[in-house]
Amino acid sequence: MIRALLCTAALGLTAPAVAQTAATPGQSPPAEAQKPAATGDAVASIVESEFPAYDQNNDGQLDKAEFSRWMVALKGQEMKAAGTTLAPAEVSAWADGAFATADADKSVSVSKPELITYLSGGAV
Repeated sequence: MIRALLCTAALGLTAPAVAQTAATPGQSPPAEAQKPAATGDAVASIVESEFPAYDQNNDGQLDKAEFSRWMVALKGQEMKAAGTTLAPAEVSAWADGAFATADADKSVSVSKPELITYLSGGAV
């Protein structure tokens, strides 16, 4: 569900760009406007812009606390949009599991590429 929320946000960010490339009446649209933006590219764009806000020690990686802060914020947005709630302990346990999954190389930190892959559902 977090991935769906992130993808929805990514599509919202890319829609104005697609609209700007639309052809004038009687002309074919440019090639790039004929296909939707790749989800992985949209997720990568969001990660690129938001990563510095969560990488508090500026080491280019997210430790478990930094990663959890971001995922808890996303989970909060998801729950608000869905009108659901979870106990804080459940959200924390979910974030712990998300970290374990996202940290593909088991380095005890999550890099931008790992985060993009995780949020894209592995389809990058």
